Amino acid sequence: MAFSIFTDTSANLPTAYLRSEDIGVVPFTYTVFGRDYQCLDTAAFESEGFYNAMRRGVEVSTTLVRPELYLAAFRPRLAAGEDLLFVGMSSGISGSFQCAMLAADDLREEFPERRIRLVDSLGASLGEGLLVMDAARYRAQGMDLDAATEALLRRRRQMVQVFTVDDLMFLRKGGRLSNAAALVGTVLQIKPLLKGDEAGRIVSFAKVRGRKRSIEALAEQYDAQVAEPEAQTVCIAHAGCPADAAALRKLLRKNHPPRRILTVDYEPVTGSHVGPGALALFFYKGEGK
Repeated sequence: MAFSIFTDTSANLPTAYLRSEDIGVVPFTYTVFGRDYQCLDTAAFESEGFYNAMRRGVEVSTTLVRPELYLAAFRPRLAAGEDLLFVGMSSGISGSFQCAMLAADDLREEFPERRIRLVDSLGASLGEGLLVMDAARYRAQGMDLDAATEALLRRRRQMVQVFTVDDLMFLRKGGRLSNAAALVGTVLQIKPLLKGDEAGRIVSFAKVRGRKRSIEALAEQYDAQVAEPEAQTVCIAHAGCPADAAALRKLLRKNHPPRRILTVDYEPVTGSHVGPGALALFFYKGEGK
């Protein structure tokens, strides 16, 4: 039986893709100058202006997705007789997945005949988005809801999420960096390399000198770990640094060219935490790597 797929806006997938695959999206909210916004259409997001404003010191805050928003998104599909699969942002960096679980518990009581499955992606941005694309592919192949859920839980363990930022201040301020004591020397142009760990938390794992070297280091992580690149969609997200994203794409195609590279602007909620200049790479590794 077919099932509905939902995610949240952190998945950072192009709006046209979400619509073509009939994937529902629960919106995160961000606040600028006391006004709340949501970004349900990434094609309309003015990323350049947003990240330039952050560079000038404009404060952006974010909030959890309340259980009520999940209830409002999920209930109509369940009432229509559909089972449901939700792929959400890592519980290691946000409490929103816990709110989704609370909503699902309520809905299971309301719709006891329906199956509701939730997958903690242990990722954000296209680390989450790649799993959503896998879910859509599994559904198109006729996979059962429970089988698709199990496949995603295995698949997330092969996800590599590595990125670099211009300033750790944004991650530290939001409490998103688990080893926040790892300071970076801005005067010496020391750049951090960060990754998502097995619990879905953000940790710093290396430092390099200079922006160019940090981009090269991301590509080296790809060369060392990627599995079957010719069959993969490899993903890049950037926060107001399109030239750096282009440089990374060029490096990825040098030694192990992937089937496809999807490049997006960081959506504003996740982007506000990694900060302007963040550059991230997402791909799948082999099981033994």
